[in-house]
Amino acid sequence: MDADRIAIAEKCLAAAHDGSSNFPEIVGRLIGAGFEGYSVDYRRNEQSYYLPDGDSVVLPTPAHAGPIGAAFDANEIEQLVRWAQSGAADYSYQAFSAQAKAAGCAGYLVSFLGRRVVYFGRTAETHVEHFPR
Repeated sequence: MDADRIAIAEKCLAAAHDGSSNFPEIVGRLIGAGFEGYSVDYRRNEQSYYLPDGDSVVLPTPAHAGPIGAAFDANEIEQLVRWAQSGAADYSYQAFSAQAKAAGCAGYLVSFLGRRVVYFGRTAETHVEHFPR
């Protein structure tokens, strides 16, 4: 992957963690750079970004507090997504991630092509969120 795209992925990752950009802004930048999606792996503290030609880059992420819960709570994941979408002053991606892990989320896959996010647990249970229209 070329250095410009890697730099865009790095900036988007940093913006999510420092709160300087929200999910729609990050998605727009990544789509503009030609990415078709990305995945977050809470177990490995990594985020992977994918291009349509099969190329990808894996970036380390800051560790989020706490272990991944044994049971996947799809209702809690849905509530966390609504919190993220609300624009609430108390929202942060760090808090979202820590709470998602506690709710049994091992990671998630973001598909720009499919306009959805698939959250998954340690037992491969899933919760799907479609992008708002």
